[in-house]
Amino acid sequence: MSAPIAASNSTPLERDARVVNASDHRIAPGEIAIGVIIGRTSEFFDFFVYAIASVLVFPSLVFPFVDPLTGTLYSFALFALAFIARPLGSAIFMWVDRNHGRGVKLTIALFLLGGSTMAMAFLPSYNQVGIVAVWLLALCRVGQGVALGGAWDGLPSLLALNAPEKQRGWYAMIPQLGAPLGLIVAAALFAFFLSTLSSADFLSWGWRYPFFVAFAINVVALFARLRLVATPEFEHLFESRELQPAPFWETVRLEGRTIALGSFAPLASFALFHLVTVFPLSWVTLYSGEAAERFLVIEIIGAAACVLSMLASGVIADRVGRRAVLGVSAVLIAAYSGFAPQLLGAGGFGETVYMLAGFVLLGLAFGQSSGAVNGSFSRERRYTGAATTANLSWLIGAGFAPLVALALASNFGLWSVGVYLLSGAVCTLAALGINKEWARRIESEPDAGLTAPR
Repeated sequence: MSAPIAASNSTPLERDARVVNASDHRIAPGEIAIGVIIGRTSEFFDFFVYAIASVLVFPSLVFPFVDPLTGTLYSFALFALAFIARPLGSAIFMWVDRNHGRGVKLTIALFLLGGSTMAMAFLPSYNQVGIVAVWLLALCRVGQGVALGGAWDGLPSLLALNAPEKQRGWYAMIPQLGAPLGLIVAAALFAFFLSTLSSADFLSWGWRYPFFVAFAINVVALFARLRLVATPEFEHLFESRELQPAPFWETVRLEGRTIALGSFAPLASFALFHLVTVFPLSWVTLYSGEAAERFLVIEIIGAAACVLSMLASGVIADRVGRRAVLGVSAVLIAAYSGFAPQLLGAGGFGETVYMLAGFVLLGLAFGQSSGAVNGSFSRERRYTGAATTANLSWLIGAGFAPLVALALASNFGLWSVGVYLLSGAVCTLAALGINKEWARRIESEPDAGLTAPR
């Protein structure tokens, strides 16, 4: 056993967690799935709490010196900072993982994530501290991004490696459930406070409570995930190099092509992700004049439909293959982009159709978007490669989506948002086509040491 592996497996935290939580009990895929869902839901809850506040709170609290549209665009610019910081967080925490263990890495990352989110609850307004409020919000957002880059724990990979062979699509879908579940909880909290408080009370103190909740949820998620990374299964996979963290820059240098393909493969679903969650809330708030809590209820219903659609994607993928589901869903998203965005300007009925149809498509595509090309990574760099690909996918496909969509729609009309979404679908289809051809070449090279993705 190499020195880095020994060091990573010998931390007191992980030894104690193994004794207390894992013992000799074999963890079944179902138990891994529960831990993965809890972990991903906590991350997406933090994500959506900030996203909703970036529309309903920060433009007036932090950017009152500009008009509402410009304030929302500024808020979305800060929103993108976390996605820019995620690759940096991944590089930093991979070093922590190799030298101090995955338990230490997760503890630091999740407390940083929860702490950065909770710190926003104490954010002073621009009227109180001036431009310092902007810098404080930016700092907290960068902290969220760095933490999310370090929160990659390999549990989705552990789940995939322990999944029955004929249910790979189903188990690939499970980690993605955290997105709609996190949205449901975050939107419900904001809808509750909006509907029960006056506008003045909501902007003064009501919006801060969801940020406090985030810290408590992260603590629960931390212990759920530590229990799993301390299991004998995880230790075995780690020692056999299936889940060993490789040096970040070495992985980028040697696996750059796979990382690039993996980053573009889910682009359609990642672009659609923000075009049915964050962007429409901003558009409706700015231009329709309807109550934000009503639209949040529509998002909650849409997120529930997304959960059902994700479950269907798992069943379908096990019958026809994950690549087929991603390809067909990208075509459907391209068709959706041709007419759907204009529905946002067609009143309440049009908004509802846009949201529900979009969430159903999102469930089909996003349900299978995780790790589309992970099988193409070499075994010893699969763990780091998967984390790097996930971070870059979010940066390229989603980080700037609300900012770009709102800027395009405000200047050129809602039709331009459809063009933006269409470009994501084209990138997905191109990446899947390139990866399929590359996989064929890999399969013909017995000494390549790689496995072709399904």
